Amino acid sequence: MNRHIKTAFFVAPFLLIGGYVASDFYVENKAQKNKIFQLLPLGQCDVVNQSCILKSGEFEVNVLDDKGITTVNTTFPLDKATLFLVDNDKKVTPFPLGMLESPYYWRAETPLHQLVKSNNGKYTLRLIAEIKGGKYISEFYTESIK
Repeated sequence: MNRHIKTAFFVAPFLLIGGYVASDFYVENKAQKNKIFQLLPLGQCDVVNQSCILKSGEFEVNVLDDKGITTVNTTFPLDKATLFLVDNDKKVTPFPLGMLESPYYWRAETPLHQLVKSNNGKYTLRLIAEIKGGKYISEFYTESIK
């Protein structure tokens, strides 16, 4: 065996491990790139009566309001979540949601309950939920039947 073949046998395992690590970095970097997905409501949304589910593929978001505390519950852990209240003049008020006990539960104190009552039970909401570079967005209406 000449010295070139010996060198090849010595270097090959390092190249194999280096290639494996480099491919892992490539795949992780590709997964971190911004992607946008649309969340669509399943049926009629009634956030005040805790009956509003938004869905995109296997990802589901439950949006509910209980006495001024708006909560978002998801099937996958979130990195960040923001709820926007949109009035009749299209003025948008953002409410960054804070993580509750785990990254599956997010909430913030909002005036949504009073706004829905004063608008005859109907109000426009927007939601942006972020997961590892992917942004799930939705604009939907909450409509109380009461």
